[in-house]
Amino acid sequence: MPRRPARRGSTVADVHELAAAMPGAEVKDGSAENPIYSVRGKSFVFFRNPRPDAVDPETGERYTDVICLWTETLEDKRQHLIYRAHDEPSVEKLNALSEFLATIGVRLAKGQTMRAKQFNDILARVRETEHEHVVNEVVLRSQAQAEYTAQNYGHFGLNLRRYAHFTSPIRRYADLIVHRALVRALHLGPGGLPDTALDELAEIAARISAAERRAMTAERETIDRLIAGFLAGQVGANFAGKISGVTRSGLFVKLSETGADGFVPASTIGDEYFRHDEAHAALIGSRSGTAYRLGDTVDVRLLEVAPMAGALRFEILSDGRAMRGAGLRARKMKTGDKKGRRDIKSSSRKATKGYKGLGK
Repeated sequence: MPRRPARRGSTVADVHELAAAMPGAEVKDGSAENPIYSVRGKSFVFFRNPRPDAVDPETGERYTDVICLWTETLEDKRQHLIYRAHDEPSVEKLNALSEFLATIGVRLAKGQTMRAKQFNDILARVRETEHEHVVNEVVLRSQAQAEYTAQNYGHFGLNLRRYAHFTSPIRRYADLIVHRALVRALHLGPGGLPDTALDELAEIAARISAAERRAMTAERETIDRLIAGFLAGQVGANFAGKISGVTRSGLFVKLSETGADGFVPASTIGDEYFRHDEAHAALIGSRSGTAYRLGDTVDVRLLEVAPMAGALRFEILSDGRAMRGAGLRARKMKTGDKKGRRDIKSSSRKATKGYKGLGK
């Protein structure tokens, strides 16, 4: 019978006590201050009074192991919980990634089952090369968005069969549910999770995920408005940055110094027509083959600011790069076809949301 932890009110007082309460747990070694627990063949050290010089480089990995053990314990007890799940990339995104990697000589066969290790191998292959930044960006954008769910389907990014958030019950409701589920499953006293149907937990998880996305959007928009207000008095100034997004309608540039994001309309680049090449993640000139590619370092001039919208409009000052085969590819594109121009017009509405008032 696992011993009950000391309690403050209705909360678990000490993580050591929770570890000790897990089925099969035993103190293996260590001191009274920093006991080493053995749980299901894995050893963990819990620092009661941690010091900066005592941080183990493997702490993150061990923390993940602890979370996996706790979620496994809840499953063994048939106790419902809310998982943090991350699906594998969609076939469409993997195909787009494969096409992009082919442009830099990295092979990724289409249709294969991907594992997190394969993405890590791709990133390792381009490390410390000119392609490192852009490949990191494209691989990141190929991933699915993590979510909270009552149905476990694993965490692709962490390569885990089960995972849950646990460490922030005072600010994340999903973490609090896991805490209360443990209290109930391990018979730790009052404050446990009440009888909750799986469909009810699923609805809670969906609401939490939606609230998380709203919070992220609000945070991003607030930062954009504050930075735009800061830069309002610097119209005409030049800045260094990186191309952070490429669309049919233009380029998004993130400034190196402030992290501000701004837009460069395709119609203002050079004296030729620039066509979006999705495979290369670039805008390519129809005559010259000159390209502006995701991740390229560029210099821009700030032309206009809309603080309330958090929007910036830039003029690009840097010359584009010469891409092998890009000139031929660009010449093959029918720059005057109506469908292409309709595509650009419709995508412009999406890509330039928030930038509508600029340039008028």
